Amino acid sequence: MAKYGRFSYSSLIVLQSLANGYHYGFDIMAITGMHSGTIYPILRRLEQESLVKSRWEKESIARKEQRPRRRYYSITKFGERALAEAAKRSRVMESVLPHLPHKAKPAKAEG
Repeated sequence: MAKYGRFSYSSLIVLQSLANGYHYGFDIMAITGMHSGTIYPILRRLEQESLVKSRWEKESIARKEQRPRRRYYSITKFGERALAEAAKRSRVMESVLPHLPHKAKPAKAEG
């Protein structure tokens, strides 16, 4: 069985975003609420680790839509396995740790 390194929470969120069909930086920023200074270094590192691959879109498409070219990212098979293993470890940890009560939701103010 392949061994994967430890991932930061942010890296796992980016991998999960890619697995859910969000394929370029601004898309991932919008869905996660993270800033470009967080997203792009994570994407570069994940690509260096072969968990993600990228490609530039055709210039003609960007020109037609009057915007800069996008760099599209996709999760690799290796990345999918790493994400699945991280989820499995998370479930194991959840079963070992004591269950903490959920924070109560604040009451709505009547107006």
